[in-house]
Amino acid sequence: MLDRTRTFCIAAAVLLLAGCGSSADSGAVRIALIGDRDAPFETGLRLSMPGQQVRAATVEGLVGLDATGEVIPALAERWIVTDDGMSYIFRLRNSDWPDGRPMTAEQVRDALRRTLRDLSGTSLGLDLAPVSEVRAMTGRVIEIRLSSPMPDLLQLLAQPEMGVFHRQAGSGPMTLERDERAVRLSLLPPEARGLPISENWREGTRVLAIRALPSRAAVDAFVAGEVDLVLGGTIVDFPLAPTGPLSRGTVRLDAAQGLLGLRVLRPEGLLAEPARREALGLAIERETLLAPFNIAGWIPSTRIVPVSAVGETATERWSNSTIEERRADAARRIAGYAGDKTLTVALPEGPGSDLLLREIAADWREVGVNAVRARAGQAADLELIDTLARFGNRRWYLNQFACAVRRVLCDPKADELVRAANREVDPAARATLLAEAETRLTAQQGYIPLGAPVRWSLVRGDIQGFAENRWAVHPLYPLALAPT
Repeated sequence: MLDRTRTFCIAAAVLLLAGCGSSADSGAVRIALIGDRDAPFETGLRLSMPGQQVRAATVEGLVGLDATGEVIPALAERWIVTDDGMSYIFRLRNSDWPDGRPMTAEQVRDALRRTLRDLSGTSLGLDLAPVSEVRAMTGRVIEIRLSSPMPDLLQLLAQPEMGVFHRQAGSGPMTLERDERAVRLSLLPPEARGLPISENWREGTRVLAIRALPSRAAVDAFVAGEVDLVLGGTIVDFPLAPTGPLSRGTVRLDAAQGLLGLRVLRPEGLLAEPARREALGLAIERETLLAPFNIAGWIPSTRIVPVSAVGETATERWSNSTIEERRADAARRIAGYAGDKTLTVALPEGPGSDLLLREIAADWREVGVNAVRARAGQAADLELIDTLARFGNRRWYLNQFACAVRRVLCDPKADELVRAANREVDPAARATLLAEAETRLTAQQGYIPLGAPVRWSLVRGDIQGFAENRWAVHPLYPLALAPT
């Protein structure tokens, strides 16, 4: 009886609080992005998730992504790829910049060249390394030439950082207003988005009222009915997601691709030798690692590049050994070290981090290693890496460990192999070079893979324009289209 009474009270509270939002948000889709309050207004090319969301909504690139993560036209209304895969030719839509001046291929070309230059030294810049030239062919035609075929180029051009600025302004598809409570995003008129003029176009749109909030505050706002969606959840805050009967169907999980694991920050002491660093990976029972999270379908991995990104011939490391055999091997390696066997691990604050470290620490105790959480400001031995893949190719994973991106335990020779692959036209030779680079990085043992990243959202049942996808990308533009 007590449980029923409590459930009834919670339900009544949720219904009562559902109308407590600002009157200015009436009729709007209210969205909480997990992050710092000012994150939606970030500038530059190093963006958090809220910054990426707002950038993608207000600064279009040649192409964009729809709700399912598929590439769609944006500034470019159509494109062709040459038979050899070495050239992509885009035809720009016939529209103007926000200042009323006609959009030209030369302006878009110059903006893309600036972005490519500014991305130098970043992982996204390395992803785009096969781009050898951007040309304006006629008034509305852009050509991107490559040093080797790049089937994932469109996926990369759709990234928020590849949005095209003109005089420090973007071309939509949405405009931004900021008030004390939230960011308000509204669709531009159809003619400004390269569509036919429509007198009643506003009837098919909704305003988006967006706030960036810490994860607990975002979940509380959803439960109280103050927001309709929460975007940007990770494994760090997954235990905060409501899982009771009132929230059934509202927690949405993406089958995301990317990296979730531990990176070595200080290769000294216990971590000085590759064999002992590998021992830590051997000791982890990945199949049960996320059992406390109750996440169905999570895919563990023992590789830098997961099997899904390599092909059917790939296998997991240590697949011929049981966990008992692996731990026995790991314990022998650890026992050979006479120094301190305590390791500090840096993780973001959150209940999911606590659970994850608890499980890892339990596995490491089986082989004689003590794992503790690094204090704020303390130099840690390892840190959690939790990153979404921009595209599914082996090259993306290898670029995350390039010396230009991560200087600790990087391998210049592996970087050379990846650069050679960027110039290689033959697919088989390119795959061989990338496999060699992965082998070198694996032998270095600077990263302990755990599996795929965890990404979750909260979505109220009547919201349209949201869909789970493998990139865990949930663009705002589809959410602004009213239900039909």
